Amino acid sequence: MAKRQKSSPGPRQRGSRYIQSEENQTMECRIAYLRPGQIRARLAECPAVYIPFGPLEWHGPHLPYGMDPLNAEAVALRACAKSGGVVWGTQFWGTERERRPEQLRSLGFKPNEYVVGMDFPNHSLKSMYCPEEVFAIIVREILRETVTLGAKLAVLVNGHGAENHIAVFKRLETEFNASGPLKVYFRLAAPKDALKTGSGEHAAAMETSILMHLHAPSVDLKTLPPHPEPLHYRDYGIVDGPGFDGSGGPEHALTPPADPRTKANPEWGREIVETSASELAEEVREKVKGA
Repeated sequence: MAKRQKSSPGPRQRGSRYIQSEENQTMECRIAYLRPGQIRARLAECPAVYIPFGPLEWHGPHLPYGMDPLNAEAVALRACAKSGGVVWGTQFWGTERERRPEQLRSLGFKPNEYVVGMDFPNHSLKSMYCPEEVFAIIVREILRETVTLGAKLAVLVNGHGAENHIAVFKRLETEFNASGPLKVYFRLAAPKDALKTGSGEHAAAMETSILMHLHAPSVDLKTLPPHPEPLHYRDYGIVDGPGFDGSGGPEHALTPPADPRTKANPEWGREIVETSASELAEEVREKVKGA
């Protein structure tokens, strides 16, 4: 007769608190996949809720629309695995505004053209932006729901760089931190060093590397013209920092260091995501202590 295998023990209950197995504590942190006792146990150890954000948006013909939220999600999951807490469902929401005249000139447009975000006139699909007042309501409601979990810290992990999009996060961060029991921390899903050099890029070598690491089948560099043909900003919606900052070259084209055809690689992408997650986890640990 075969030996009867021992069944895996379930969570032990001590008073009103569930004590989860080590596997449950470390392998899964997405709130949608956790039972109530698991959520309570994780928040008892680290009362932080990570909330990844980013719109579905044009990122050149070679990258998927989910670049921003997928990056935010990856950083949130890896940071949560290091710090504890739970990860809210990824939010495919974001907002944008019309480009300023000086930025339009740098990108190769006329200064009086009406261009919202990355919806350049000759792109085949528009991005999924919502008005900023709608976006603010969505973020506020998620923060309100986070309070009901008993969390002490909500971590807004953002993959999108629009000024008005970021302004919504910062305004709500200031409001919640001044008025309620829930503290809010806003963080871009990028390494600190990358944030010190002016505007970030869009769909260039860095973001392409991230997607090569996270989901290589979604990247297709063959949709771009062969190197060294210039990648003009307005034609492809691939932009580097100088393009956004108003200091782009006379051809209004991507500079060589940002060219995804020659500079992107998955190992760099892995390094970017891991650095972002490690920095964020350390920041969250400090914020939880303060909360």
